[in-house]
Amino acid sequence: MPLAAAAFTVLDWIVLGAYFVGITGFGLWIARKIKSTQGYFLGDRKLPWYVMMGQAFGTGTHAENPVAQAGATYSAGFATIWYQWKNMLITPFYWLMAPWYRRCQRTTIGELVEDRYGRPMAILYTAFAMCYFVFNQGTMMKGAGKAISMATGGQMISANQVVIAMVASFILYSLFGGLVASAYTDFVQSFLIIAMSFMLIPAGLYAVGGFHGMRQNLPASFFDLYNQSSGVGAFAILMLTLNGFIGITAQPHILSMNATGKTERAGRIGQTYGSFVKRVCTIGWALTGLIVAAMFVKSGSTLDDQEKAFGYACLHLLGPGLVGLMVACILAANMSTCSNFMVNTGALFTKNFYSPYIRPNASDKELLRVGQLSGLALTSLGVLFALTVGQVLDAFMFNETIPAFLGIAVMGGFLWKRANRHGALAAVILSLAAYYALNYHQTGKLQLVYKWLPGPYGLATLIGIVTFIIISLLTRPEDPERIRAFFDRMARSSDQESERVLAAEHGQDLILLDLPSWFTRARWTHFFRRYREDLVGFLLGWSTVVFLLLLAYAIMQIGR
Repeated sequence: MPLAAAAFTVLDWIVLGAYFVGITGFGLWIARKIKSTQGYFLGDRKLPWYVMMGQAFGTGTHAENPVAQAGATYSAGFATIWYQWKNMLITPFYWLMAPWYRRCQRTTIGELVEDRYGRPMAILYTAFAMCYFVFNQGTMMKGAGKAISMATGGQMISANQVVIAMVASFILYSLFGGLVASAYTDFVQSFLIIAMSFMLIPAGLYAVGGFHGMRQNLPASFFDLYNQSSGVGAFAILMLTLNGFIGITAQPHILSMNATGKTERAGRIGQTYGSFVKRVCTIGWALTGLIVAAMFVKSGSTLDDQEKAFGYACLHLLGPGLVGLMVACILAANMSTCSNFMVNTGALFTKNFYSPYIRPNASDKELLRVGQLSGLALTSLGVLFALTVGQVLDAFMFNETIPAFLGIAVMGGFLWKRANRHGALAAVILSLAAYYALNYHQTGKLQLVYKWLPGPYGLATLIGIVTFIIISLLTRPEDPERIRAFFDRMARSSDQESERVLAAEHGQDLILLDLPSWFTRARWTHFFRRYREDLVGFLLGWSTVVFLLLLAYAIMQIGR
């Protein structure tokens, strides 16, 4: 080993204990006023923009992210950052899509799907969504388990023991505080996640002789922002971007990420710039992977599992107290997401199963209790999935890919008024079938989680989109009144609930809705005045993308 391993000291235990007591106490203090389902599931739509940013960043950043990214960079270089940056090129579109979820006036994406396509499609979506939460929670728990087990020397606790112990840490305040407690603790814990992303770099650079030392020990290709040898070429980046663009619309927690702010702009800022903060942190995770790669080249040894790279850096680069702080940061990355997922899981079960099918006349108090208990029960299933996860990166990409096939129906419902339930159902079934058939053909193995490959994903998505269009055109349209009501809500600002005025009057019309209308003269009338909020925010979003790309490129030039 290049450096002596740090022990988990009494000081580390004190730091870790202080974190648990502090965040649990803060969450319970925030939770004290939650008495209704509207408050529990949506925070009464009163969160300020900075809490929305913390919520989007904290919920979108999990412990498996630095574990998977540092491991990939350790193995193949900085260009693997595109596995995590797959949504970089679509982040400006978050600004355009965020109001969709507030204007729909619903609690879950399942209810939104029912409004657009009817109850059968809503049932299918809800079943998928609950599986999505189970798989995601399991993946992020296992990612944290790997990092913490390695960071503590692999002796104090195993990865699976971390998974089991971790669940209790976020359940208490989430169970009572719902979305409000989740969002505010996300905001607080986001600072710990940022610290986790960069804490290892100063000591790591010192250990390997800075960037110049890294360059002496690693191939030049390891410092490219983009190359084919990393396994993430131009086609792969294109497919990753498409995956993110379609998939983000169908991720079950996306409604709470966008619809719980005081205003539509609060949701736009939160989702867009909370995501950009994650893009910055990804640079830190990739740098950590480079540092560990250089450390092992100098020592003449290798890791038996590339995804131990992040935990290895924690173990060998941090001193007493800092190891405990890092463990707290890793836990923060998970607790911030798991708490949000737990609330959203409860909302899905309550609003889309229990209320319509089991107890249509249930009181709000009863629905609140059902939401709490169902979220708790389904979170427990995530623990079981975590115990089966091998490679975190493969599980992460699986969790990101499956929503993209549902996203064909969800996004298509916004972009095309003629889309119907028959096209949506056929697209989901055939794209999923094609994805698994293509992967089975390549591997000869039938399994739930395949290593992500751009070819099978791209072809399956193309099959889904073509099916969606053809079947929708060949079958009966949706009820015109249903479509009119759906798009009328999309055309009205939700900033004043008591008076839903036309958004175009305030420059808040939504530019992406019903793309076929772009070929009509009416769409271009008073174009900038109607779409002012979309256009200005979209331009600022792309300016941020360019800045981050230039920043990453400049960092990779250091030491040349």
